[in-house]
Amino acid sequence: MNVVVAMDSFKGTMSAREACELVREGFLEARPDWRVIVKPMADGGEGTAEAMLAARGGQWIPLQAPGPLPGRVVDAGYAWFPDRQEALVEMASAAGLPLLDRTELNPMRTTTRGVGVLMRAAQERGAQRILLAVGGSATTDGGIGAASELGWQFLDHDGNAVSPAGEGLLHIHTIRAPDSPLQMHVDVLCDVNNPLTGPHGAAAVYGPQKGATPDMVKQLDAGLVHLAALMRRHFGVEMEHVKGAGASGGLAGGAIAFMQAELKPGIETIMEASGLRDALEGADWVITGEGKFDEQSLRGKVVSGISKLAQTCGTNVGVLAGSVRVAEEVCRAYGVSFALPTAPAAMPLDIALPRARSDLKRTAHQWALSQPETGKC
Repeated sequence: MNVVVAMDSFKGTMSAREACELVREGFLEARPDWRVIVKPMADGGEGTAEAMLAARGGQWIPLQAPGPLPGRVVDAGYAWFPDRQEALVEMASAAGLPLLDRTELNPMRTTTRGVGVLMRAAQERGAQRILLAVGGSATTDGGIGAASELGWQFLDHDGNAVSPAGEGLLHIHTIRAPDSPLQMHVDVLCDVNNPLTGPHGAAAVYGPQKGATPDMVKQLDAGLVHLAALMRRHFGVEMEHVKGAGASGGLAGGAIAFMQAELKPGIETIMEASGLRDALEGADWVITGEGKFDEQSLRGKVVSGISKLAQTCGTNVGVLAGSVRVAEEVCRAYGVSFALPTAPAAMPLDIALPRARSDLKRTAHQWALSQPETGKC
């Protein structure tokens, strides 16, 4: 049997590489004669830098940067690919949800300043292109935090700089472009297609998981509408109604406006860089998965991207996930042959997380044992 293991990370529990290796070990302990290839995956969120480094080589450049809250400094960095003069900045490393305790979540105060610091550092190193991975943010600032570190000025009625966070959006009266624009191409790797504003926008859909109350959601959405109107009126840039502009609290839209960025599906970029198509040619199965497999997983995430590619290669698709919340008929409609949960459905999260690694390996082992000795299934 030829099997490709292309797992996403289990958020907050294990990286994509760890998940892939555990599945590989489970398979080979059950079927030592199988040929198992590992391809760690990501979709633009947490783990994208690691997946790209695994696919391309390169090096991690550690760097301290402003964190998501004022006065906070975090150990962040970026992936550097010297042969391409290219950097990958994972916004979650400087402004992501995992950097904050639940009690600290507040998208009125959180900022993407650290992301701008990382981008500026990559430019100073000589980057000609930046891949900006925007998943997993703790922010809803429309990208003004990052832009302020790249020379943009956001001023109130009195000419003072506004807070480079969600709370500052409605106070912007004047926007000044930098004297020296960013001298590199920026591609935003995102995994959602939400617009910047409105009922499906950055504040309404993702604000609550970042700590926003209903009143905060209204204020943040109004602030993003205001920012978009200013950019449209004074710079002729449309950022409000672009699909995907709402990703990462509007950082994707801000990248369009302030960095002339292009938006690209994160999973497609990772699959291409990793050579996944070549690995799937002739493979019997590709096994993918993540911590929670739900219907959102089938819309622009790792599982959906792999399933689409696998169908063109004639490769069967299976999912191993901590929890499975997709009906069997829906799975099959998207080309997924099976989806197995690794944790019992009724198990509390605080019990399931510490045993997630052993449960993943065990489930992989059991599935491999259930397969025939030879031949395509």
